[in-house]
Amino acid sequence: MTTSAFPVIRLKPKSDPRPLRRGAPWVYANELVLDRRTKALEPGALALLEDGERRPLALVGVNPNSKIAARVLDRDTDASIDDAWFVARLTRALALRTRLFDAPYYRLVHAEADGLPGVIIDRFGDAAVIQPNAAWADRLIEPLTRALVAVTGVTTVLKNASGRGRALEGLDETDAVLHGAAPDAPLPVPMNGATYMADLTGGQKTGLFYDQRPNHAFAARLGQGQQVLDVFSHVGGFALAALAGGAAQALAVDGSAPALALAGQGADAMGAGDRFATRQGDAFDVLAALGEEGARFGLVVCDPPAFAPAKPALEAGLRAYERVARLAAALVDEDGYLVLCSCSHAADLSAFTGACLRGIGRAGRRAQLIHTGGAGPDHPRLPQLAESGYLKALFFRL
Repeated sequence: MTTSAFPVIRLKPKSDPRPLRRGAPWVYANELVLDRRTKALEPGALALLEDGERRPLALVGVNPNSKIAARVLDRDTDASIDDAWFVARLTRALALRTRLFDAPYYRLVHAEADGLPGVIIDRFGDAAVIQPNAAWADRLIEPLTRALVAVTGVTTVLKNASGRGRALEGLDETDAVLHGAAPDAPLPVPMNGATYMADLTGGQKTGLFYDQRPNHAFAARLGQGQQVLDVFSHVGGFALAALAGGAAQALAVDGSAPALALAGQGADAMGAGDRFATRQGDAFDVLAALGEEGARFGLVVCDPPAFAPAKPALEAGLRAYERVARLAAALVDEDGYLVLCSCSHAADLSAFTGACLRGIGRAGRRAQLIHTGGAGPDHPRLPQLAESGYLKALFFRL
């Protein structure tokens, strides 16, 4: 029988432990023996996970109230999950980013793929924003913060509690300043030659989406000298990159007035304000209105929020992607380019591509698929976790 400083939880006798031994990071509630003792564990408690034969598998963070009942933290069952442990994980994550990027603007920790399940950390120079989207990380936020400051030297650490994952874990939505002082103005972030303004306290998620960086760059090449339309633009994602790459004009469309105001500030900061315009409104309505106005663009990009964040929403989500593709394709010049993106976990590449092609066909257009993009290398994928490869960007020539 195993002797452990941690409480012990166990797989059901018929639950196969081999995926966990091969690197799977999650244990679902229906795979565990959820006896009275296990159900009594507090969300975020650390435990020793055993297989059905009582052989140790890993140290895990437990949440008996979540569909993901346990998340693998360390396969060394003698490990101590303390400041030194966090320092080691963050040091390894930082080494990859400093090799990839010349400036400290990137996703520093991408959850399971960086060995910190449920944890997102985005870095903005001397500031960092943590999204602790799992109960174990929320419970250990103080040693995580200390290690982050020690490893990176950042002077500000903020907690963003808006992640959808926190609701699934039963966690609160209370943001906090964990170290230093919150910035009193949006921070300029250089990326692909453009300047983005990141609102770390009032913006969406952590303030900026780094995952589209390589797709911004690819699209910018297609937009050289062109009229560019960026729909679901947020703070100017594709539009500002296109302007930095030599686009003639860019129009950013979004439902959020504050996001478009930040996009305008970014355009001004990079000296491109005279080539940039915004249009606030529902994206579907604006796409339809532009079509009725006879507007045409050499490059159209649509990067919507997740229409299919989970399997129950898949069918409706695919219909929404098809509709976006139909409305957007009608606005593209002959031999122009259409970029369609999805960040939906539930819609895999094949399903998303099919929806896009149906929409393009319904618009009476024919397409060449010239490139398929994903998230940048600061968003590494864990091969054993399909959800870590969520982003898809399809580049069409029409």
